[in-house]
Amino acid sequence: MQNRRQMLQRSAALAGALAGLGLLPRAAQAAWNSAAFEAKNMSDLVKALGVSAPTASKDVSITGPDIAENGAVVPVGCASSLAGVKQLLILVEKNPNMLAAVFEPGDSVEPSFNTRVKMGQSSNVFAVAITADNKVLFAQKEIKVTLGGCGG
Repeated sequence: MQNRRQMLQRSAALAGALAGLGLLPRAAQAAWNSAAFEAKNMSDLVKALGVSAPTASKDVSITGPDIAENGAVVPVGCASSLAGVKQLLILVEKNPNMLAAVFEPGDSVEPSFNTRVKMGQSSNVFAVAITADNKVLFAQKEIKVTLGGCGG
């Protein structure tokens, strides 16, 4: 009968052999555009992403509460009915860093995401869709924060 130590040693040896043969998946690593996440306003963000200025569209939608009781966890959703969306962004206008989230749906994924963002104060929140042909479209919603999230 194997004890725990022997089982772990054999499992590690097997995993090493599989990895050496290239049979294990590579570790998923997040990659981001640091200049985009450090952007303080829309013009800096557009320049960092290398796209044109966004235009309003009914094909992009944003959901969120009208009033958020706690700015530390504000539920926000973004979606697009357009085909060929390569990126969906969530932007919070008055946050120290405007870009809150980036989603990159593949062709087989519906471009619809929900997350929670941190908001320091009441602000406009934008959902921005970037299509494969580099059209940049957005929708916006004002969310009022009653208790601060970014600073207290």
